[in-house]
Amino acid sequence: MFNWFKTALLMAAITALFGVLGAAMGGTQGMLLALALGGGMNLFAYWFSDQMVLKMYKARAVDETSAPAFYNMVRELAGNAGLPMPRVYIIDETQPNAFATGRNPEHAAVAATTGILSLLSPRELRGVMAHELTHVKHRDILISTISATLAGGISALAHFAMFFGGRDSRRAHPLVGLLVVILAPLAASLIQMAISRAREFEADRGGAEISGDPDALADALEKISARARSTPMQTAEAHPETAQMMIMNPLAGGGFSNLFSTHPPTAERVARLRALVRVQGSEK
Repeated sequence: MFNWFKTALLMAAITALFGVLGAAMGGTQGMLLALALGGGMNLFAYWFSDQMVLKMYKARAVDETSAPAFYNMVRELAGNAGLPMPRVYIIDETQPNAFATGRNPEHAAVAATTGILSLLSPRELRGVMAHELTHVKHRDILISTISATLAGGISALAHFAMFFGGRDSRRAHPLVGLLVVILAPLAASLIQMAISRAREFEADRGGAEISGDPDALADALEKISARARSTPMQTAEAHPETAQMMIMNPLAGGGFSNLFSTHPPTAERVARLRALVRVQGSEK
């Protein structure tokens, strides 16, 4: 129930940003038009955003014939988690990464890059896919997929406003309108960041439980982090709103930009997983 509340809150907050941007562009009329656009995008994102993301990353569907080891691994983990079998995809990208998408567990998909399949051992890959299936189980995938679609819409509308903003004389001072146009995409990103960071910790913990091997996921995160920083993913760079869907932040950058990362620090994630190993050891 709380996940549904978070989803509704997210949709309402980002839809409100459409209204604020619309008001900055064209007063009351612009606000109403933008709110209608935001509401329409909410509905579209609910039904079709997973297909959009998979197509954006040129993901190709695989089965037990085309990728037997990977497909059967996902099937085993889905069974451990008590989930329906999701659709399984592979993305031809050298950066090691993975994500889950879909509006609910019955319409879910998991995707992994060729980079992560070649980098990780089967044991480590199980930890990663268990992490992604935890997102499915917690219904985080609806939140992340909708937020990715709508944050992209906010950015597109803001760029439109920069060049074609309204000239309503009853609006606030033009400088205020400019600030709104600049800050609205940042606000959308902050909404994504706040939700995503807490969600990643929970998915790490759940993934460790489903796979039964917290150390494997910790090892995988360390490997992915080291390789991802030096391996760009052009699709993610072109669509940064999708970064929060990945198990590891796929975007280049560091230092100050890490303050606005949708993912918690890898070292903290690993430390929490290593702590789970110690707890399990003490209980034996």
